[in-house]
Amino acid sequence: MPQQPREPQKPQQQNSAAAQTVSVSDVNNAEIDALLNGRHTDPFALLGPHPVPGGWVIRFFIPWAAEASIDIAPGQPVLNSMKVTDAVKVRPEGFFEALWPSNQSAPPAPGSYKIRGRTQHGEAFEMYDAYSFPYLLSEFDLYLMGEGRHYDTYEKLGAHIKTVQEVRGVNFAVWAPSARRLSVVGDFNRWDGRVNVMRARGSSGIWELFVPELDEGSIYKYEIIGPNGDMLPLKADPYAFRAELRPNTGSIVADLDKYKWNDTKWIKERPQKNWFESPVSIYEVHLGAWRRVPEENNRWLTYKELSDQLIPYVKELGYSHIELLPIMEHPFDGSWGYQTLGYYAATSRYGAPTDFMDFVDRCHNAGIGVILDWTPAHFPRDSYGLAQFDGTHLYEHSDPRQGTQLDWGTLVYNYGRNEVRNYLISNALFWLDKYHIDGLRVDAVASMIYLDYSRKPGEWIPNKFGGRENLEAVDFLKRLNEITFERYPGILTIAEESTAWPSVSRPTYLGGLGFSMKWNMGWMNDTLRYFSADPVHRKYEHNKLTFSLIYAFTENFVLPFSHDEVVHGKNSLLHKMPGDMWQQFANLRLLYAYQYAHPGKKLLFMGEEFGQRQEFSEARSLDWHLLQWESHRGLQRLVGDLNKLYAQEPALHEVDFDWPGFEWIDANDADNSIFSFARHGKAPGDLMVVILNATPVLRGNYRIGVPQPGFYVESLNTDSAIYGGSNAGNLGGVQAEAVPHMGRPYSLTLTVPPLGGLFLKWTPEVTPKA
Repeated sequence: MPQQPREPQKPQQQNSAAAQTVSVSDVNNAEIDALLNGRHTDPFALLGPHPVPGGWVIRFFIPWAAEASIDIAPGQPVLNSMKVTDAVKVRPEGFFEALWPSNQSAPPAPGSYKIRGRTQHGEAFEMYDAYSFPYLLSEFDLYLMGEGRHYDTYEKLGAHIKTVQEVRGVNFAVWAPSARRLSVVGDFNRWDGRVNVMRARGSSGIWELFVPELDEGSIYKYEIIGPNGDMLPLKADPYAFRAELRPNTGSIVADLDKYKWNDTKWIKERPQKNWFESPVSIYEVHLGAWRRVPEENNRWLTYKELSDQLIPYVKELGYSHIELLPIMEHPFDGSWGYQTLGYYAATSRYGAPTDFMDFVDRCHNAGIGVILDWTPAHFPRDSYGLAQFDGTHLYEHSDPRQGTQLDWGTLVYNYGRNEVRNYLISNALFWLDKYHIDGLRVDAVASMIYLDYSRKPGEWIPNKFGGRENLEAVDFLKRLNEITFERYPGILTIAEESTAWPSVSRPTYLGGLGFSMKWNMGWMNDTLRYFSADPVHRKYEHNKLTFSLIYAFTENFVLPFSHDEVVHGKNSLLHKMPGDMWQQFANLRLLYAYQYAHPGKKLLFMGEEFGQRQEFSEARSLDWHLLQWESHRGLQRLVGDLNKLYAQEPALHEVDFDWPGFEWIDANDADNSIFSFARHGKAPGDLMVVILNATPVLRGNYRIGVPQPGFYVESLNTDSAIYGGSNAGNLGGVQAEAVPHMGRPYSLTLTVPPLGGLFLKWTPEVTPKA
C-alpha cells in the first residue's frame, strides 16, 4: 500500500517559478479530455515524463488532489539543487504538470521522484508515478502466449509483487484483445478507472501496468471499455491468486512464494512412484461439509483445522489419497465448486492460500497424496467473470451451439483458441507447481469431447469432417497430459468420462487421450443396480457384476462411489441397500468388499465409510453422531481394514490393469448369487481368493476350486462380529484338499456367511503359522 505521506515541502523559489512557465501547448486538449472522460487508450503517451526544452515535463492525473508537487524520492541524488517543484493544476479535474529541469536526454529514472500533495479536504498524500515505470513482460513472453505455448503464464499475467528500481509494487497484466481501454481499480485509486489506465502491449492483446507501493492484500478489479465503447461490469482477474469471500467478488493480491515447504522427501520420491502397481485408495471430500462447528453458527472448518482433524482421520483409515471437490474459487456454494470462476485462487472460504499450502504439506508429511477436482469443461456466466470478458466471446465460443452447456447453464471454453488452451494448461501446471498437488481429476470429459453432448439434432455443429467429436478439445486434452507428465512425473491425471471413447487412459503416442486413469462409471452403475435389488431377485441380475470383467482391462480404471451417487434423491449408499437394518449394513459391507476385490483403484465419498444416512449437502456436516452406534462404527472399522489389507497384499493392487491379475473361479453360480475369483500379484506366491455371497443365506460346505495346495488364511471376513456381522466364518482359514473341482486340482470347503465376503490369502504351509 502507499507509504505514510510526509508533509509537502515548500519548493525553492527558482523551481517554483520554473514550474509556472510550463506550457501545455504541445499537448492536444482532446487527449486530456479523453483522459478526464475515461476514454484515453494510451496513457503513457500523455502521462509520466515527456521531453520539453530544458528538461522533462511530468504529467499526472489525481482526481482527489487539490495541489501537488514533485519531490526527489528518498535516497535519490539531488539534481541541479532541485528538491521540490510545484505542479500546475492544468485542469480542475486533477490533471497536473510539473517541470523536471535536466540537461540529460534520458527521462527521470523510475522511482527517482514522488508526487506529493493535499486533497480537497487537506489530507496529505504521496505516491510514486506509475507512468514513470517500464513494462515488465518481454516480447518473447507475448509471442509464446500468442502461440499458446507459454505454460508459465501464471508467472506473468495477473497481479505479481515486484521490485522495480528498488520500489516495491504490483505488476498487473491481463489478456483482453478487444478492449478499447482497460484499467486496474481498487481502494488505492478510489475505484476510479481513469487513474491507473493500463498499457496495451501492441497486437498481443495483453494490457500491463506496474502500480508502485501496492502490496499483498490489496483488493482490485479490472474496468474495461469494450469494443463498442460500452463500459463492462467490473471484472475479476482471471489469474488472481486470491479472491474475496462471496458475495464479494474482488480479486486480492497474494504472494504465493513466501510459504516454506517441508515436503522435499515426498516431492523427490514422487517421480519414481509407479501408481499403476501401487495401492491407490482415494477419500473424496467436500471441505465445507466434512465437518462443521455447530456451536459457532455452523461455520466451516478452516484449512488449519482441517489439517488437524481430516488428515489424521484419513491416515487412520489407511487411504493413500484425498481428493477434494473443487477448491478453486466459486460464487455459488450449491455448485460444490464445479462452477469455477477463480481458477488460480484457492477458495477463501477456509482461509488464505498459504493455509491451503500448509494443508497439502501436512498431507505429504503424513504420506497422503492430494488430488484436486478440476473443471476445464465449462465456466459460469457471472458478469464479473470470464463471460464476455473484454466485451466479446473471448474465452467461450460465440455460437451457442458450441459455447453453451445446456445441462448446467454454463459456457464452454473455445479450445481452438491458443490463448484459451494456454490459460487452462497453465492452470493445471499452476496447481502442481505452486501447491504441490499430486493429481487432477478432470471433470465432465465427455461433455468436452462430444460436440453433441446432451444436445438434440440442430443444437450442435459437426466438426470439419462432419463428425461429432470435438477435435480441438481432444487435442487440448492430449497436450494437457503430455505437458503435465513431462514437467511433473509421478502425478496422476484422472478422467471422469462416462462413454465408450477408446483409450482415454492410454498414452497419446498410442492414440490415447493420455490420462493416467479413468473413472469406471459403467461398473459403478451396474454395481449399484445389482446391490439395490432384493437378494431374492439377484440371480436374475447376476451378469451386472460379471459383465465388468469383459472390459475391465481396456482402461486403467478407478472404481468410484462418488458424491454424484448420494445426492438429488439417489439416497446414501446405506439406504440404497435393500432389507432391514441388519441386511442394509451387511449389503454395504459386501459392496465395499466387492469394490476392494475387483481390479481397479478405489474411491469412496466422505461419510459413506461409516454409513451416512442423509444425502450429501454442502450446507451441513456429515452425521458424525451416528458413530455412537456399533453398526456404524463396525462399518467404519471394515473400511479401514479393507484399506490396510489392500495396501498390504500385492495380489489386490499390483496387477490391476491386466488379465494376469484376475482369474474367475466361478462366475456362473447365479442360483446362489455367489461369486468367486482369484487375484494375483506379480510374484507367483501372491494369491488372494475372494468369495462373495449376495444373499442373506449362510452357505455351509460350499466347495470352490483353487489353483494351489496349502493353507488359505481368512484374512478378512465382512461378517465378523467386529464389523457388526453374525460372525459366521472359517475359524481363521481352510486347508486345501486334493479334490479336483471347477477344473482345478485342489479345492476348499467353506462356510460362506450371509451377505458376506471372504478374503482368503494363500500360504504354502499345511497348517497356519502360530
